[in-house]
Amino acid sequence: MPSRRTLKAAEAIREVVASAILTEIRDPRVKDVTVIGVEVTPDMREAVVSVSVMGEEAQKQLTLHGLQNSAGFLQSKIARRIDTRYTPKLRFELNRGMENAMVVGELLGKIRREKDPEDAFEPTDPSPAANDDDTQPNEDA
Repeated sequence: MPSRRTLKAAEAIREVVASAILTEIRDPRVKDVTVIGVEVTPDMREAVVSVSVMGEEAQKQLTLHGLQNSAGFLQSKIARRIDTRYTPKLRFELNRGMENAMVVGELLGKIRREKDPEDAFEPTDPSPAANDDDTQPNEDA
């Protein structure tokens, strides 16, 4: 179990990196990035930053390369924020959780359609036009 100190450092690193990606990094390769989380080693010498990147696989790899090239800049921002003997060396990795969730959703939808084709085409959100009589205020009263 990580210590309270490493958890606090990880959260501070996540905040600094996420903010810098949004407002300060000017690298055109770094876009559509969400910082998911940070794991810091117990000796505080390395931090693995988990990111989610929207786009094709080539775009994701290009973005990771851009982030790794920006690591020195980000480490200097982190050094100003956290008070430790060593500033953790940053390593970026793709978090594929969102991709996996979309694949599972598609598979569940496919199974639902195969199991009961009639239910697959029912709208999940009824149109407001169907309930016009119920939503109108009574002007006779």
